[in-house]
Amino acid sequence: MYPKRIDIIKKIVENVGEKEIIVSNIGIPSKELYYVKDRERNFYMLGSMGLASSIGLGLALNSKDKVIVIDGDGSILMNLGSLSTIGYMNPKNYILVIIDNSAYGSTGNQKTHTSKNTNLEEVAKGCGLDVVTTKSLEEFEKEFKKALNEEKCKVIIAKAIPYNEKCPNIEIPPVVLKYRFMEAIKRS
Repeated sequence: MYPKRIDIIKKIVENVGEKEIIVSNIGIPSKELYYVKDRERNFYMLGSMGLASSIGLGLALNSKDKVIVIDGDGSILMNLGSLSTIGYMNPKNYILVIIDNSAYGSTGNQKTHTSKNTNLEEVAKGCGLDVVTTKSLEEFEKEFKKALNEEKCKVIIAKAIPYNEKCPNIEIPPVVLKYRFMEAIKRS
């Protein structure tokens, strides 16, 4: 059985240090990351579905630190062009984790096209990306640890069940989160 998204997020947080930058997808994934571990170097996407991968790319191109993006299949499907641009730019400090639960989790778990006809691994490969698909929590953690220690652009498609953890809302105002994040990445 595939893991829950929150368990994948927990494995990400357990395996990063204080230097890595984490960009989280809009909606419930950001709430889950905040609930698991709030940190100054977390960027919580609060208003633009489909753009976490692009924001992460911009950060990776302008930072020496490892940038990890937690995205979803629904958001990636809204911005497939980002995969092509990531493959073209190929930043060596970029890890894109696409949590593929075949659902739009933040809006009620309606099915995405990955449930039927769209294979994100093949799409990413077609964009020239080094990509792997994981189907268990153990397999994900192994591939994620490996990616953290490599100097190359990596995409990990983590299969998951459609499930939303009941988490409180992010209590910090968005403008405070923005400036806190900006100050944290300036210090690196």
